[in-house]
Amino acid sequence: MKELWTITSGDLSQRRQPMEAPGTVGTPGEAVPVQVDPTRQYQLWEGAGAALTDSSAYLFMTSMNAEQRSKILTEMFDPAQGGFSTLRICIGSCDFSSQRYYSYDDLPEGVATDAALNHFSIGEGEPGAPDATKDMKYVVPVLQEIMAINPGIRILASPWTAPAWMKSSNRLEGAGRLRLGEYCGNGYRNRDKVDFVYAQYFVRFIEAYRDLGIPIAAVTIQNEPSNNPGWPMTTWTPEELTRWGVDYLRPALDRSFPDVEIFFGDDGLRFFSRAVNEYMTPTESLSFAGVAFHTYSGLPQWVFNGTRQFPQWRGVMSERRCMLDETVEEASHVMFGEIGTGLVRQGVGMIDLWNLALDERGLPSWAKTLGRRGVITIDSGTGKVKRNLEYYMLRNYGQDVPVGARRAASTSYTVDGRRGGLGSVAFVRGSDEISVILYNPTGAPIQAALGINGEGAKWRLVEVPAYGTVSYHRVPDDRINTSTVPEDEDFKIYMTPHPADDKDEADL
Repeated sequence: MKELWTITSGDLSQRRQPMEAPGTVGTPGEAVPVQVDPTRQYQLWEGAGAALTDSSAYLFMTSMNAEQRSKILTEMFDPAQGGFSTLRICIGSCDFSSQRYYSYDDLPEGVATDAALNHFSIGEGEPGAPDATKDMKYVVPVLQEIMAINPGIRILASPWTAPAWMKSSNRLEGAGRLRLGEYCGNGYRNRDKVDFVYAQYFVRFIEAYRDLGIPIAAVTIQNEPSNNPGWPMTTWTPEELTRWGVDYLRPALDRSFPDVEIFFGDDGLRFFSRAVNEYMTPTESLSFAGVAFHTYSGLPQWVFNGTRQFPQWRGVMSERRCMLDETVEEASHVMFGEIGTGLVRQGVGMIDLWNLALDERGLPSWAKTLGRRGVITIDSGTGKVKRNLEYYMLRNYGQDVPVGARRAASTSYTVDGRRGGLGSVAFVRGSDEISVILYNPTGAPIQAALGINGEGAKWRLVEVPAYGTVSYHRVPDDRINTSTVPEDEDFKIYMTPHPADDKDEADL
């Protein structure tokens, strides 16, 4: 058997520091016992990663040379290193863009509608060329480089807005409603409705990316359908999302891309204050693969209003902004605790954080959104890199928890990752591969005793640091990933606190 043990403290004085494997003892003594039971298994683990926004891709392409870019992307996405295995991308523009807002069907002056999507384009030019536009300028070349490193990367795509001409507001910026039921073609056939055309818009997007060697695994209908910000957005009710997904998007995908999944919701937990079975039947639920959450606001039990209504549904955490000016305690509670422990124990099998990379000021952002941070920070002038707390949460999963493992039962003394005592998540793959992550939500080290059902009275004693984690990965052969995290580079950070009135980001 091969083993890897690492320790990460909440203050990052220890950053996935390798530990010597502890020996076994016959009793936990005064240590907190954590028993893993491989016979009780739950959701599949689908991976962890972050959003490759236009802002993030811009920094990889313009602030880094080819060698710097290859080095950090390999570090994050190579399964033999960081093992990040998922990405979220935008269908068109979002607030974190280095370019003026765009959709894939922006119409020239004098053209009112485009039922045939004759003006559809994800961008012109060769990927990464100076004259390339839209997605082709930054996002596509970075994705192609990541795909070369990890061809199995799982991509979830979400629109912030429909094309302006499809919205009641007739503009990309600000919320407007999709013109559901309105005709935009020459006639009164179903294919002349905005509803039908917008579903074809998704198909055209997936086709364009497929032709570039980038497979889209899943989509959501709308990012934050209940939100009404100043940047591009389209608002929907849960009932509208259900009806359009069932009647238009799922049938359109079934005709061309039946394997592409749809995840429902893609909003803060307040969206799920109503159980989904109040407006969706079991038959309708078959159009969706599961539910996607943003964990900025809402009560943890609202997760169950999405995940427990239909037994075949899977849970995805599709967005959470990275920490910035929070205390060590609060930042660790959110990342290691609520997300890395609590949500995973509540059935979430995939994690995508918001913004894979931002610069030393928390930019670029076309919306002029200040006070944000990426999973990594890239110095805009030199391409140097600093790895933030979120990087270590994702790497705990990427390096130590194999995609395709199943979560197994394990003792945990916290119901949500924040309150109580020692928390744990455990995974098994096959008969011998085991992964465990322990999280300490308190301000003092905790002595833990790790045991595995079926192996008798063999306890591993380990100290879990304050607000930190200990990870354990055991494999029966030489597939163990023992790579270490490189040292951060030195540069100045100029970020400002996020606005207090940002209505989308109350604490969980």
